[in-house]
Amino acid sequence: MLLHALDIPAGATGAERSPLVILHGLLGSSRNWGGIARTLAGEGRVVALDLPNHGASPWSEAMDYPFLAEAVAESIAALAPSAMVLGHSMGGKAAMLLALSRPMLVERLVVVDIAPVAYTHTFAPYVKAMRAVSLAGAASRAAVEAGLSEVIPDPRVRAFLLRNLDGRPGSYRWRPNLAALAAAMDDILGFPAVAAPTPYAGPALFLAGAESDYVQPQHEPLIRRLFPQAEIHRLAGAGHWVHADQPQAFIAAVAAFRRR
Repeated sequence: MLLHALDIPAGATGAERSPLVILHGLLGSSRNWGGIARTLAGEGRVVALDLPNHGASPWSEAMDYPFLAEAVAESIAALAPSAMVLGHSMGGKAAMLLALSRPMLVERLVVVDIAPVAYTHTFAPYVKAMRAVSLAGAASRAAVEAGLSEVIPDPRVRAFLLRNLDGRPGSYRWRPNLAALAAAMDDILGFPAVAAPTPYAGPALFLAGAESDYVQPQHEPLIRRLFPQAEIHRLAGAGHWVHADQPQAFIAAVAAFRRR
């Protein structure tokens, strides 16, 4: 499965580098990464992918991490012999599994605010709220947001979810395959058990939000066992959406890692 891509050519100084492939989190898309991708393209080509069942990529009933990793592998193979792969949250789990299973495709790895463990941080209420809103009767995006506000009080979260809304009054639609995401939520929250995995030997940077609880100290031994070269950094003033909370620090960290 080839995935939809936002493909930004390299600036003059980074034309010789392998591409940077960006994988968004659950209910995100390449749209969310446009500004950061364009800035990072100064260091080399950047390709932000829409993962399956998100954005403009194909829908599928499958939504576990082996399926996501294979879809990303096919898309990278169509771009270049290998790439630097950056993944946030769900995309970070897909990136980790790709590095463990197809290391030849991953020149270096950046994992943003996630660990290779199962979580209870579920987005199921968001998916349920999105499915419950009556789009056919919505006269405006504000009306859709009002429907979400009954369950989701945080305006920032609503704004994030509304980036998935396409169309016009009377013909709005959600871009993600919400039914597939709801059915696969346990797989999305988990991380596949890899039998006696061979550690990923390449450079790896784990960027966590200092105000997030996704990457805990007890996760670090497992991270270092699976990714022996892992560097773990926490960015001050950032929660789970590290790149949105501290974009300049995030960009600086990723660019410096890419230049090594």
